[in-house]
Amino acid sequence: MRPPRLIALDIDGTTVHEHRPPSPRVLAAVRGIAAHARVMLCTGRSVLGVGHVLEQLGLTSGVTVCSNGAVVVDTASRAVLHTRFVEPAAVITPVRTTLPGAVFGCEETGVGQRISAPFPDGILAGRVRVVDEPELVGSPTPKVIGYWPAATPEEVRSRMAEVLVPGAEITLDHEVPWVTAVAAGVSKAGALAVVAADLGVAQEDVLAVGDGDNDRAMLRWAGLGVAMGQAPDAVKADADEVTGTVLDDGLAEILERFL
Repeated sequence: MRPPRLIALDIDGTTVHEHRPPSPRVLAAVRGIAAHARVMLCTGRSVLGVGHVLEQLGLTSGVTVCSNGAVVVDTASRAVLHTRFVEPAAVITPVRTTLPGAVFGCEETGVGQRISAPFPDGILAGRVRVVDEPELVGSPTPKVIGYWPAATPEEVRSRMAEVLVPGAEITLDHEVPWVTAVAAGVSKAGALAVVAADLGVAQEDVLAVGDGDNDRAMLRWAGLGVAMGQAPDAVKADADEVTGTVLDDGLAEILERFL
């Protein structure tokens, strides 16, 4: 691939590991490549969860794709430019039946989450409110999350394998027992394609790097899709190539190729 003109980076498991900041090598690689190409974040995090990472990376222009493609914000001002909504009840009803005891959250853009019951401490950004069922499902949301306490990601994947959720796109986490839903047709790939078109960047000039189920469509769409070394096999299968793990600075490894 010739040097990319647009680079889309997942955050968790790609740019950062758990709550640690980007490593010095990753920071140097991102800042170095940003002098030659447009760099953007494409994440499942909410608007409130991306700010400090943008600041750490020194990204100050363009747009940022949040909430698995459901929310697009101006990187400089953090103003919301575009939002796609899903109806919570359509997601929560079948998932609750499949994962009894799961707790749910509905994103309130730029504010926080309304939730059915407490989540683990520190896992949600912004104001978090426990609400009753009518309020939980009473208004559309960009993203629904479901957490199944005391389960494993493998158990969630097995239970969800045959579940159909009309009107929604479902992705599953490979590290925590977590289900995410956005509106049908919404994805990181779709949002990235719109950004590329707006910038006049051809698909073959886009590099995307990620490690999760929510990155698979983006990795397939990009001219060069790169999976992180710790990604599940299904994610790696959708990528053009595999780099090192997040602990081994795999993101820097791929970016340094183009410096």
